[in-house]
Amino acid sequence: MQSENRFFDDLSRIINGAAGTVAGMTREFEGNARERAREWIGGLDFVSREEFDAVKQMAAEAREQVAQLEARLAALEGKAPAASAAASEAKPRTRAARKPD
Repeated sequence: MQSENRFFDDLSRIINGAAGTVAGMTREFEGNARERAREWIGGLDFVSREEFDAVKQMAAEAREQVAQLEARLAALEGKAPAASAAASEAKPRTRAARKPD
């Protein structure tokens, strides 16, 4: 009876040790797989979520700024044609206009 108890105790220790080893190997495999996946994805020129969100925010701000500038340009163009037409009729040009650089 004593020998059977010892046998099962030894078997239990071996199984527990094997289970711990398998768990450690599993963690190591998962870590290696994740690292390889990151390297592979990094080689494909993907961006991280943080970079994507930052660029998305910058694009939204740029669209807002463009809308404001378009409104400002429309307001200036609405005033400019009438003012420039009156100025061109009152004062004829004698020299050719200079081209902007």
